[in-house]
Amino acid sequence: MIPVTPLANDRPSVLATEISERLNAAIREHLLSAFAPDNTKTLRSFSAPEAAALLGVSGQFMRKLHAENTIPEPKDVRGGRRHYTAQEIWDARQVLEKSSRKKGRYLPGRSGDEKLQVWQLMNFKGGSSKSTTSVHLAHYFALRGYRVLAVDLDPQGSLTSMCGISPEIEFDGLTVYDAIRYDDPVSMAEVVVPTYFPGLSIAPARLLLSEFETESAVHSNPDQPFFTRIRNALAEVENDFDIVLMDSPPQLGFLTIAGMAAASSLVVPLTPSMLDVSSTAQFLELAGAYMGVIEEAGAKLQYDNFKFLITRDEPTDVPSQQLTSFMRALFQDRVMSATALKSTAISDATMLKQSIYEVVRSEMTRGTYDRAKGSMDAVGREVEVMIHQAWGRK
Repeated sequence: MIPVTPLANDRPSVLATEISERLNAAIREHLLSAFAPDNTKTLRSFSAPEAAALLGVSGQFMRKLHAENTIPEPKDVRGGRRHYTAQEIWDARQVLEKSSRKKGRYLPGRSGDEKLQVWQLMNFKGGSSKSTTSVHLAHYFALRGYRVLAVDLDPQGSLTSMCGISPEIEFDGLTVYDAIRYDDPVSMAEVVVPTYFPGLSIAPARLLLSEFETESAVHSNPDQPFFTRIRNALAEVENDFDIVLMDSPPQLGFLTIAGMAAASSLVVPLTPSMLDVSSTAQFLELAGAYMGVIEEAGAKLQYDNFKFLITRDEPTDVPSQQLTSFMRALFQDRVMSATALKSTAISDATMLKQSIYEVVRSEMTRGTYDRAKGSMDAVGREVEVMIHQAWGRK
């Protein structure tokens, strides 16, 4: 335990520094205990029915695969019941894809001339569930066999923490900033690191990333415009991934705009409250103005999709449902059909820096868990359909 002593009653600068130091120490101690003994995050195992569902096969077919030694037995067998790691499921995909008559059934990622899908989640307002939605989409696609890159554009590093890297615990590895800085940038390939989640890699962030905002404000070299930095960095790892998910900071700065210039689709998470809708309107007004400016400077902006996603949806809350209906009437198919429910299951998981896909169903009220997971599955499926349409698939 950290000893608690009275805060200094001194100048505001001294008080703020002391509060920061105390918070950082407390967070560091909490994270060290949470990730002990080796400070790494791990993923739970999946039951046989869960594994079969993820692979898109029946339980009977799974038993047949084992009986024929097509796929190896999982290491974890308890009471005659098989439990699979995500890596074992990922490996099974590779085996099944080789013998499948339908190409892409088990490894549905892009092929041929299908282009890398770069999806940016952005909004002016904190609390719109950008990071929560980003990590759930990342986990959804990784569990289904896509090669996913999560790019954290927020210097606070929330998505980075959710992906198992804690900027608060002496993280001194390379970050997105190192790949997009103006002086001596490194290759994005050196920044990207695999996560504990098979199929998912992360380009992490920490507070240093905020330097990009300052540097872009004073940088004047027309050969290195700020809006090309992220796009060019992603081009260096394009062949390694099917989908890129970018989590933006809650502001319309150089990072968000550079992300917009790199994206192939945009999602604006939006909570159904008048304050959030008004804030989003202001955000989009500014975004439109900035888009025009960078287009005049040579940026080519073309999006396959520009969608609103209703988050923290409460089906029993009449005012919020009225506002959701208002948004749907106003923007029609620009508003995604699926919504991300406001759920204690998701809130509890997020507190532990997890997605609903990392939680064991039996550890929660099953109805609450099922509704939350069903909600995030629906969001993931709708985005997946849009991605396949962008690839020209039927």
